[in-house]
Amino acid sequence: MTRISCPVLSTKVTNADAAAALIRPGDHVGFSGFTGAGYPKAVPGALARRMEAAHDRGEEFRIGLWTGASTAPDADGALAEVNGISTRLPYNSDPTLRRLINSGDVEYIDEHLSHSAQHMWFGFYGNLDVAVVEVTAILPGGVLVPSSSLGNNKTWLDRADKVILEVNHWQPRELEGFHDIYEGAALPPNRKPIQLTEPMQRIGEPYLRVDPQKVIAVVETNHQDRNSPFTPPDETSEAIAGHVLDFLRHEVAAGRMPPELLPLQSGVGNVANAVLAGLDGSEFTDLVAFTEVIQDAMLDLLDSGTLRAASATSLGLSELGAKRFMSNIEAYKGRILLRSEEISNHPELVRRLGVIAMNGMIEADIYGNVNSTHVMGSSIMNGIGGSGDFARNAFLSFFLSPSTAKGGAISTIVPMVSHVDHTEHDVHVVVTEHGLADLRGKSPRERAKQVISNCAHPRFRDALQSYTERAWVAHPTGRHTPHLLGEALSWHQRYLETGQM
Repeated sequence: MTRISCPVLSTKVTNADAAAALIRPGDHVGFSGFTGAGYPKAVPGALARRMEAAHDRGEEFRIGLWTGASTAPDADGALAEVNGISTRLPYNSDPTLRRLINSGDVEYIDEHLSHSAQHMWFGFYGNLDVAVVEVTAILPGGVLVPSSSLGNNKTWLDRADKVILEVNHWQPRELEGFHDIYEGAALPPNRKPIQLTEPMQRIGEPYLRVDPQKVIAVVETNHQDRNSPFTPPDETSEAIAGHVLDFLRHEVAAGRMPPELLPLQSGVGNVANAVLAGLDGSEFTDLVAFTEVIQDAMLDLLDSGTLRAASATSLGLSELGAKRFMSNIEAYKGRILLRSEEISNHPELVRRLGVIAMNGMIEADIYGNVNSTHVMGSSIMNGIGGSGDFARNAFLSFFLSPSTAKGGAISTIVPMVSHVDHTEHDVHVVVTEHGLADLRGKSPRERAKQVISNCAHPRFRDALQSYTERAWVAHPTGRHTPHLLGEALSWHQRYLETGQM
């Protein structure tokens, strides 16, 4: 069965090399894709080959690359391997590209994901020359059936001067109806409230739309998403999950949330998956998610009935998870809803719905500031992603991490974080395998006591306690948040030089 039933756009079908030839050096290019799902599969590789040939001739060929979030080795990675990216936003996880960013060869704009679409509309990024967007099918009149993620696709299609569509036959045709694309956003001063009051409420339509006159090429592919595997929960992640679940039980018992909890948001990764796995088989039922990515553990919750439904912007499944989704896709229709990331991550909606946000971190300090992006204050790992969208506006904001890194040599609880992504004002609960610090309604001194005694690895507690005591003595008129600045920074430096405290 044809995936392209639009008469106008069926005449523009070509191969990836011909489509990539329409992208020029210096163009700003918007790719679809969010966490390895729904990214273009053929054009990036063809474009990388063009770039490599140009470089062999001594010619410069680089582009600015904008996406929804991370893509995959055959998209970000392929372009990075030939040094074909000059500017990247708003999020990246490719190791080759990370190296180029940290060496200064690529300018990286690390943005809150909820900001990226509106900053495009505000004109903060300049002109978008070309959008390369994967879809499942093209219907008459430029109506598009989206694929396994939405991300910033709507904005890229609206704002780009030219559009290349990839129609991926690997994506199940039954994805039609899984999406809710909101068209009502306006620019200030004409904005109106977004009329979404329930996590699964539809406020848009199930299709993307594009002006057929802007489409310069259509490429057919048959290629799976990145589908990264997840490692099974280990003892550390299960301990973290246990602390989170006990805390949620405490909040229900205290009457601060209902027995079915509030909408759940979970970051990507094995610790987040462990927390979700812990919910399965617990006493919690009739749960709902309002999140960014639906991982394997959410499919487990949907299959067991623990999770009633999930709103997100992307699937983020392992290969086995993707097969399970596809084999049972009709059962998920109406229970999974994919939205543009400007809606899935919208601060207005996160606050209105009262989301419980659970995100990972690189390190937290004794006062509750969190670094989720940088190693040793300078080297970016991936980016802030959507964690800030949720943390600042959540009903309850958790940050989760093992208490140590580098085989136990480095404490993830430190006197002062080397880079601040989430200030103490946005962090409610810090959790490691050793325990949990509830920072709500506590002064900095009270926070420090809880973080050290409950979250730090026992091997580092004495050093952290000594730091707080000496900082208190050293600042008789500055005891609100006392620091020994030189020592706080040298804590990180000692790790860098010796690998130990």
